[in-house]
Formats: sequence, structure tokens, C-alpha cells
Amino acid sequence: MNTAWQLLRLASPQLPIGGYSYSQGLELAVDTGLVHDPDSAARWIEDQLLLNLARFEAPLLLAHCEAAAEGDWAELKTLAGRHRASRETRELHLESRQMGYSLQQLLNDLPEQDEAGRALLEELEQPGLAVAWALAARAWSITPQDALAAWLWGWLENQLAVLMKTLPLGQQAAQRLTSALLPRLEQAQREATEIPPARWGSAAFGLALASMAHERQYSRLFRS
Repeated sequence: MNTAWQLLRLASPQLPIGGYSYSQGLELAVDTGLVHDPDSAARWIEDQLLLNLARFEAPLLLAHCEAAAEGDWAELKTLAGRHRASRETRELHLESRQMGYSLQQLLNDLPEQDEAGRALLEELEQPGLAVAWALAARAWSITPQDALAAWLWGWLENQLAVLMKTLPLGQQAAQRLTSALLPRLEQAQREATEIPPARWGSAAFGLALASMAHERQYSRLFRS
């Protein structure tokens, strides 16, 4: 089988896990005027990619995928606990938990999921998205690097979808923004691959504050 099919499946917005229900603080940034046009949107997304995802989220996800590919269940459980503890706000915790639960339900209903992966998900208390994503990559024979690329692409595509719903940003403008940001996406993947575990970490205060404020935003399109 062409391995690209499974990679496209994992990266697809049709994957029924609810990713497009969340904005990760971007809706609040638009509401307050911090993000108000394509240039400010590009700065917000680039900062999230290089100052947050590349330094912590992405290398942690890659480690999940590597542990799952190797069948290192003890390491995968440790990483899953670290990921759960790193959710800085109630909103981010609920997002990871809900998407992880949805992906768990999907995997448990598919023949590709092996018994070891199924047992691990049952053993974990409220598995988050990272561990479920890693097990989906294992089930569909997707390499850890490709699984990381799919996750980064899905994150970027979701941020652009948020902008098209909250800003006067059309599809062509979104595609121009995609062209401008793809080199940063590549940079984020490369840096996430190269950073040693001892240096994992970010201090995304703006994201945490936006996420907390979004929970109390009077009118919103995306979930809290």
C-alpha cells in the first residue's frame, strides 16, 4: 500500500477528533486586536511555531511517536504524563483530553490498532492527543518524522481556518500566508528534531494568557 494514503489520512481535517473546534488563543488575539491583518497573523503564527512548538510541543510529540514506533510502553506512559502536566490552562487541557479521547475511540474501532496500543490507551487515565497521535502513527505505519510533519501541518491549517472565520481573510490570502509560513514550518520541524530533551521547554506567556481569557470571552466561535 502507498504509505502516503495513511499520512494524508492522519493529516486530514476530516479526521474526526474535533481539531477545528479550537483556536488555541488565536480567537482571543483577534478579538482584542492583537491580530488584525495578514501581517500580524503571520507574526502570531510564526512566534507560536518557533518560540513554543519547536521548543517543546513538537519535540515532545516526536518523542511520543518514537516510543510508540519502538514499542517502548514505559517511556510512552512517562511522556504522556509529562504532556498532560504541561497543559497550562484548563482550556488547553480540555482540548488535549477531548481530542485524545476522540482519537482513542476511532483507533479502538479500527482493525489496524494492535492489542498493545489498545491496552495502553485503556491503561492511561484520560489519554491526551499526543499519545493517541503516536499510536495512530504506529497503527498506520507512519514514521515518527512524518507523523510530526502531519501534526505541524494540521496545526498550521487549523490556525489559518481560524483566521478565515474571524478576520476578513479570504482563501487566496490564506494561501499567500501559507506560502510565507511554510519555511517556518520546516524550520520548526528541524529544530524540534535537533533539540535535546534537556533543553525542551518554552514560556509562552502570551498564549497562556490568551487561552485563559478566551474561556471568558463573551462571544466566540471556538470551544473553551
